[in-house]
Amino acid sequence: MSTTVTLYQIDAFTQSVFGGNPAAICPLNAWLPEPVMQAMATENNLSETAFFVIRDDGHYHIRWFTPAAEIDLAGHPTLAAAWLILERLAPGRDQVVFHTQRGDTLTVTRMDGGMLSMDFPSRPPAPWTPNRDLEPIIGQPPLEVQANDRDVLVRLPDAAAVRAVTVDQNALLGVDRELLLVTAPGDDCDFVSRVFAPKHGVPEDPVTGSAHCTLIPFWAGRLGKDEMLARQVSARGGELRVGLAGNRVRIAGHAVLYMVGEVLLP
Repeated sequence: MSTTVTLYQIDAFTQSVFGGNPAAICPLNAWLPEPVMQAMATENNLSETAFFVIRDDGHYHIRWFTPAAEIDLAGHPTLAAAWLILERLAPGRDQVVFHTQRGDTLTVTRMDGGMLSMDFPSRPPAPWTPNRDLEPIIGQPPLEVQANDRDVLVRLPDAAAVRAVTVDQNALLGVDRELLLVTAPGDDCDFVSRVFAPKHGVPEDPVTGSAHCTLIPFWAGRLGKDEMLARQVSARGGELRVGLAGNRVRIAGHAVLYMVGEVLLP
């Protein structure tokens, strides 16, 4: 006899469907076996599929899977999961608290105008010498390269240069970090970025909330401001209101429901 679970597809960091980054969100009464959750994420073939379970204290446990593996932090599916809870599952609430497998506490708060603000850990980068030459991988010389334990950040001169990047995905697999962030000052915003993650089965992520844990402290120091407007200039694109507060970052955006369905599990 099959088990049925409800699956929502929600577009995050956008005010209209077909924009931002789509996430699959699956509320559960109890965790499914890890191979099943991974298989669902692979089947969904989105950047991330998020699963969450409510705790006795009203908080939630949350886990994220790419098509290739479970990951320790993800932004746009957290925004989408919070939207689902606040708008559909528990509409009387104004805040959601998530707890991760790594031990992070992530708070998402309802703002005026339908925007949701996520409180995430800051992951500031530092100057880094990559194990591979990045110029042939991105097709142009970096002005600056920094990294933390997950991301490598490459600064380019302007937004046009970021939009023009064509990544050699196979060569990028040899770089000793999980995500490549390509970024520059924006024309109509504070900074722009694109994010590439072939090691997670995601050639280019449309809008990456967790990458801004790295981008926000990087740009806050260079721009001399703690509140900024960011755009991820992928083909779908997305807009994020972001801020730095000590060792935490704030990442805010909208989300919209695209689809509701049922998954029949064996």
